[in-house]
Amino acid sequence: MRRTRFDTWHCSIARTVDLAGDWWTPLVMREAFYGARRFEEFQQRLGLSRNVLTQRLDRLVGEDMLDRVPYQERPVRHEYRLTEKGRDFFTVLAAMIRWGDHWLSSPDGPPIELHDRATGRPIDIEVVDAGTGRPIDIRQIVAAPGPGLPDDLAELLRERMKPDPAQGEAEPGE
Repeated sequence: MRRTRFDTWHCSIARTVDLAGDWWTPLVMREAFYGARRFEEFQQRLGLSRNVLTQRLDRLVGEDMLDRVPYQERPVRHEYRLTEKGRDFFTVLAAMIRWGDHWLSSPDGPPIELHDRATGRPIDIEVVDAGTGRPIDIRQIVAAPGPGLPDDLAELLRERMKPDPAQGEAEPGE
């Protein structure tokens, strides 16, 4: 089956899905955050085939999410280290953890808890507006054209966002 590409779409969600939208890529990144560095560690923790893991690691290196660094000369072996771009991807996984813990956890609770390294305190994940510190609430936000959106698409978005006088103003997400 041919993969549909989203990397040129004018949408940050589509571009992110293009990079991380298969089920293995976020799990490979999860393991990198949990300390996996070597191919065998990823393979053992995830239980996926060598060829699939190789493809995912190559893509993540190519996208500058991971660096491939030699740790042995004979034979040459590499480990994979998170780049700045890769470390920043944790915010995506943190949002997934928060949602999964809230909606999909077993009655016993979440399978993993994140703790502050300095204090040991469990972290309560929340997506917030960096400018105000307030939690993001879909009922309080509206999408607006950004500087990277072409003019024709920006106009379409503006038209879509105009209130419909016949229906009154609906809350986003309703």
